[in-house]
Amino acid sequence: MTKLSYISILFIAVFVSACSTTKFLPPGQKLYTGGEVKVVDADMKKSDKKAMTGELEGLLRPKPNGKILGLRVKLYIYEKTKTNKVRGLRHYLNTHLGEPPVLVSSVDLVKNSTILQSQLQNESYFIAQVSGDTIGKNRTAKAVYTVQAGPAYHYRKIVFPQETDDLDTAVTGTSKQSLLKVGAKYNLNIIIAERIRIDAKLKEEGYFYFAPEDLIMKYDSTIAGHQVDMFVKVKETTPDEARWIYKIRNIYVYPHYSLKDTSLKLDSAVKYRWYNVIGGRKTVRPFMFKNTVLLHPGDIYNRTEHNNSLNRFIELGPFTYVKNRFEDVTPDSAFLDVYYFLTQAKRKSLTAEILARQTSANYDGTQLNLTFRNKNTFKGAELFTVTFFTSTDKQYGGYQHGFNVYQFGVAPSLSWPRFISPFNFTTNNAFIPRTILTTGYTLIDRSQLYNLNSFNASWGYQWKPSLYKQHTLDLLDFTYVDAANITALYLDSIRKTGNPQLKHVINNQLTFGPSYSYTYDNTSADFKTNNFYYMGKVSTSANLLGLILGADTLAGKSKTIFGTPFDQYVKLENEIRFFHKLSPGTKLAMRLLVDFGLPYGNSTILPYTQQFFIGGPNSLRGFQARTLGPGSYDYRTAVGYGGTQFLPDESGDIKLEGNVEYRAKLFSIVEGALFVDAGNIWLLHPEVGLPGAAFGKNFLSQIAADGGFGLRFNLSVLILRTDLGFPLINPSLPLGQRNVISDLSFRNSVFNLAIGYPF
Repeated sequence: MTKLSYISILFIAVFVSACSTTKFLPPGQKLYTGGEVKVVDADMKKSDKKAMTGELEGLLRPKPNGKILGLRVKLYIYEKTKTNKVRGLRHYLNTHLGEPPVLVSSVDLVKNSTILQSQLQNESYFIAQVSGDTIGKNRTAKAVYTVQAGPAYHYRKIVFPQETDDLDTAVTGTSKQSLLKVGAKYNLNIIIAERIRIDAKLKEEGYFYFAPEDLIMKYDSTIAGHQVDMFVKVKETTPDEARWIYKIRNIYVYPHYSLKDTSLKLDSAVKYRWYNVIGGRKTVRPFMFKNTVLLHPGDIYNRTEHNNSLNRFIELGPFTYVKNRFEDVTPDSAFLDVYYFLTQAKRKSLTAEILARQTSANYDGTQLNLTFRNKNTFKGAELFTVTFFTSTDKQYGGYQHGFNVYQFGVAPSLSWPRFISPFNFTTNNAFIPRTILTTGYTLIDRSQLYNLNSFNASWGYQWKPSLYKQHTLDLLDFTYVDAANITALYLDSIRKTGNPQLKHVINNQLTFGPSYSYTYDNTSADFKTNNFYYMGKVSTSANLLGLILGADTLAGKSKTIFGTPFDQYVKLENEIRFFHKLSPGTKLAMRLLVDFGLPYGNSTILPYTQQFFIGGPNSLRGFQARTLGPGSYDYRTAVGYGGTQFLPDESGDIKLEGNVEYRAKLFSIVEGALFVDAGNIWLLHPEVGLPGAAFGKNFLSQIAADGGFGLRFNLSVLILRTDLGFPLINPSLPLGQRNVISDLSFRNSVFNLAIGYPF
């Protein structure tokens, strides 16, 4: 008998054993296999029956024992690991991986039938009837519930209050946005939501003490033709306070509040514009809160502005908690005093981090960060941050062996919770606009090859008009890169290969100019079936200066600043992500990247730090990082390639990339994925030494593609990802040979180990 036969017999034995979980049941007991709902109404549409069946079956209790690939594995583990011990491996398996049997005797048919009938009546089926029974077979049984739903009742008319006072008028004024629609089915959940909606609308109009319970929703179901008349009314017992429109009188802010404080200390209040600050003079300047206190004296109370103020107090940074109180100070005139009690966070902090990381060039390594933060630098909630970092990275694979990357740097930044500008920009949502100054220096040491000294600085603004939208405008984004200590090995490689990409890396780079980006991201809304992410960015360098100086490299008019040629370009970046939930545990994820850089005037190619790269764990996973492209160029066929000891980082001015990934939760912390990636990079203009690298009309024939599968381990604090990619189309091969699907093998695969999802 062959080894495969033994494995097959063993698998069948385990399968049969796991299926035989009913042999462990007590005498006379049957295993519960689940509930089934049968809707017997002949007049109901098939699609409506299916939807009703799915909804009602979700309400049935208890749930039967779970299955994995059709087997009750957890029940089998529970029965096989029973023990009287309270510790040890058997006890752990029994309590953590096992699942006790769910017996049909634990099913309450009457209770479940009542729950289903109530649910149907809440959803317009007023005369619904439900009965339950069990059907047994050998040692198992299931519950079957027969549903006679009857006709659904629909709204004939919706009647809002007649205008007898201001409150009735306000309630009636909300009717245009009502959730109750003529012709729609009666639904109790929508009625409850309608009361909450009306209350929320009234809270925007000053009805501070009004509550959803002050509304009564009466319906008349005696109308012919299974129709309902709905009447929205204000209860007669609603107190006078709930009928008044309240205004703001005084506003007080306590920036040093603690639970020990029992006195309001109003006599020590320092007035600043429309609010008063009490205490904290040594650490807080009163103007700090001008972007957080959105309510003003004389304003009608508005709950949205109130909630936005609370959110802004926390967003300021120096405070960990905000407690709010409204005091009804003149009941006859309906005025409120507002108090904000703020608990301060620790002002200064020093943190150290040791990180495992992976760079876009497929380097794996570690990084040490030492970060100092001051959350209230100038007593106006300014955040000063300075980070010192050092890292070491190694790109695994014999061809790159020994050319590790070491970095050291410092990155100071300062953020103001307001716009610093000669123009007065104001916002009144929940998010504080910020002015941000960043600077930094990084020393990049690529062992045995070269050093790069990189200096950067930027000044700009960041603001969010809503939860999902964000704008970033950098008025000046400056970068200067200076190459040093270039080794003879690297210079010799440039000479042997004639590859301009190698020389481009060590060219000095000077870029400066404005940039703007817009981001829309609702992926945090897990309750949505479809989630969407978009990031668009435009950045420029030296456009005005190049125009003034008449820079034109192609015409021999290259211009410099302090002896260094400056880079001139316009760069556009677009990234779209779409996520569609197929089921509670599965998702389809898609991404599209369209990037384009236009070097002109003083430049014929984008500076290396601004170019695009492709391939690797977050891109085309069937190709090594930065080894694909540009276009159909193949570094392996370059003259002198065999004489070099490292791979050049291939880069381009144009990038197209698309990814499709199917994600599914397998078990416990393990998730699986199937993926397909496609794309490439190109140069805008032809380069000597890089045949086939320029973008042209045949660019579609130069699209690379790969496919593969992966496992992800969700460790809560991080996602550890392993992907195995296989090249499907390789544009670096001659035409007619680029389809390499027939050559799929592990020999040609690329293993990717990374942290986090690829997108």
